[in-house]
Amino acid sequence: QVQPVESGGGSVEAGGSLRLTCSASGFTASSAWMAWFRQAPGKEREGVAAITPGGTITDYTDSVKGRFTISRDKAKNTIYLQMNSLKPEDTAMYYCAAGGRRLLVADYPDWGQGTQVTVSS
Repeated sequence: QVQPVESGGGSVEAGGSLRLTCSASGFTASSAWMAWFRQAPGKEREGVAAITPGGTITDYTDSVKGRFTISRDKAKNTIYLQMNSLKPEDTAMYYCAAGGRRLLVADYPDWGQGTQVTVSS
């Protein structure tokens, strides 16, 4: 079983940047898709960005394209989410997940506890 652990959340003003980090332990971590999801109060959890085991293919939800970048360090079983030009609507709890496929929430069996991102206007 993969156990993701997130870090790097915080509070920033609109237009600012944050970098989230997710470290995953477990035998299958290096061979699994990993992804970032987010959930705002009263809303469903949505996919933000996903990356293949080799780090060569990425997938983004439309609202973050051109602003967020997902990357992967295979040796460290770690993925990153660089978030630039943040907007208030990016405010949410951000979760790291592993073992699924692309941005399909129901596909991912392993989830972290989440890290809060708050963007003020």
